[in-house]
Amino acid sequence: MDSLLEQVKKRRIALALKQHDMFLRVGISRQQYQRLESKGNPRLDTLELIAKGLKSELLLVPQDKMKDVLAVLADEATTSHEAGHSTEESTKSLNDDPWQGLLGEND
Repeated sequence: MDSLLEQVKKRRIALALKQHDMFLRVGISRQQYQRLESKGNPRLDTLELIAKGLKSELLLVPQDKMKDVLAVLADEATTSHEAGHSTEESTKSLNDDPWQGLLGEND
């Protein structure tokens, strides 16, 4: 599993953003953002701001549930990339709620 900073960088690249684009999104200069990606130790509020700028959320996942969470994410990624899914099929998939009970809320 990638470090949190590696995940941030991959997300930025996936959104086709350059480091200097983060200034417009969250007010962090290119130099500050570059330093954060390369060797940063950001404060929590800075990390939350960056996540918001990358259209992402920070989430703590219990270690014993990590494999389940990754499996659900992999399944959703596979499903969303498959061609020919109708809107009805996508809605049905969302209605099935694959996250139900995953984090121990309903155990």
